[in-house]
Amino acid sequence: MSEVTRGDNWVNTCAAVATYASGVTNEWLRSTENGTQRCWWPGDDEQYIKYHDTEWGRPVADDTRLFEKLCLEGFQAGLSWLTILRKRENFRGAFHAFDMDEVARFSERDINRLLEDTGIVRHRGKIEATITNAGRALDLIDETGSLTDFIWGYASDVPFGREGNSTHASGVASLSPSATALSKDLKKRGWKFVGPTTVYSFMQSMGLVNDHVDGCHVRSACETARLSAIAARKNN
Repeated sequence: MSEVTRGDNWVNTCAAVATYASGVTNEWLRSTENGTQRCWWPGDDEQYIKYHDTEWGRPVADDTRLFEKLCLEGFQAGLSWLTILRKRENFRGAFHAFDMDEVARFSERDINRLLEDTGIVRHRGKIEATITNAGRALDLIDETGSLTDFIWGYASDVPFGREGNSTHASGVASLSPSATALSKDLKKRGWKFVGPTTVYSFMQSMGLVNDHVDGCHVRSACETARLSAIAARKNN
């Protein structure tokens, strides 16, 4: 899951998701200020709580926002999502609001500028991947009409978008067949830093999958919105 560090906290996360998968979820809910409950992972961090309540798992059908999130998920590799979230506005400024046309034209001078920007993650490989991916996104839009239609074509209408059972020993569902297929398709088209686990985290956050814990106060609304988004595309 992109919401928890894929490092020291990963074992605890695995246990949490395994418990969730077994249907025992009370441990993995926290009381909110108004007496409802939310997923455990935002803790007491106000920015993280707002992200959980208003963004994570809510369907996004905007090419720029989808491109931005794919890029930020790539930057998150090896870090926690909270680290990226706290730098998100800096990333938006540094990458010109993730305008694909502009980013695709970034030069070596831009790369050097970004490598000196302490407000973002200064990783040459990830910076270069973002520039490459902007060009690949434009190619994909030329081919299919929109990034939104292409990505949402991989959304599953099974309940909560959770396909099959995890093969991980802990019971963790850290990816899915759809995420694996989307990752493979993006890689085939030349995208970088889009492995299946990264793509699954992207699908969780953009509402293609609803992994809010049973009992979370936004779970039902997110699922209704997710299924509506899928149905609308099928009817077009």
